[in-house]
Amino acid sequence: MVSSARQRQFRGTRQAAFSLGLAFVVASGCDDDAPPPAPPSAPAPPAPAPPAPRPVDAGPTLAAPSLDAAQPPSDAEPPTPEPKRDGCPEGMLRVEGSYCPAVVQQCLEHHPEYANNKGSKTVSERCLRYKEPSRCVSKERRELAFCIDRYEYPNRKGELPRVLTSWLEARKLCAEQGKRLCTVDEFNFACEGPEMRPYVNGFVRDAEKCNIDREYRYPDHSKRMLTYEACLKDERCSAELERLDQRHAIGARESCISWAGVVDMNGNVNEWVEREHKPPPHRSGLKGGWWGPVRNRCRPTVEFHKEHDYGYEAGFRCCADLETPASPAPGE
Repeated sequence: MVSSARQRQFRGTRQAAFSLGLAFVVASGCDDDAPPPAPPSAPAPPAPAPPAPRPVDAGPTLAAPSLDAAQPPSDAEPPTPEPKRDGCPEGMLRVEGSYCPAVVQQCLEHHPEYANNKGSKTVSERCLRYKEPSRCVSKERRELAFCIDRYEYPNRKGELPRVLTSWLEARKLCAEQGKRLCTVDEFNFACEGPEMRPYVNGFVRDAEKCNIDREYRYPDHSKRMLTYEACLKDERCSAELERLDQRHAIGARESCISWAGVVDMNGNVNEWVEREHKPPPHRSGLKGGWWGPVRNRCRPTVEFHKEHDYGYEAGFRCCADLETPASPAPGE
């Protein structure tokens, strides 16, 4: 849970954002890891450094032990099994296995930008290497079985993933396909797998395989961005989106693949998920990170954006329950 002091900090940040006429967010869009905005009347500063992250992880705080205390992880990735579709609609994959709700992951080496500025709120925490293996600290694991879209919405190769979409609209678009938003636990498991990998590809951060660590571009806060369809039809908004945009098209490269065969769960666009057992308007969470120089891991969840919020880097993918085979007719 977010502390009272942290909540006050978030509220203050959001109020400052509203005073600049933003759609909803901290400075730049939908991710709390983004750098603070440049003043509207001043030109964007050159090469700004992103700030330290403020979201709350779904699991315990991650420790950062001394490099002398552990062996570095292997760069070799475990083999990815063939994706399964049994019981899932076309375009979705079956994810099934034993999930750990609470995990400890120890960082062995941070990005130099963060390592040289610890304690500063101007850089985002990025870990280059984690200790293997991760450690499950739950008393018991949960058995999960569900379907998930292989790609980010609209889940069609060649198209750009949808952004500038609120949690409420994302939920509606999934429901129109007979699906739903993924839960926090479902996203975690589809991303990290039974081995509880910090990144989809394992324990080593790799910007060559996932669309992450792109240079941050400061948005123009003089006018509020519109929602997706309206923005594409508006000359000013579409030009601003094009300037900020560093998405790659769905299926453009398939090197950022999780153990279950799901593509781009780290980076490219942030993904809305449902925080179960939370009342409105707090059911919304963001997972996986986006293209910027931010955490971009499987486990952390950004929790303070409300259900009506939207941003230029916020997208989603859909999940669904497994299809139940029809019961045979009497006498068959």
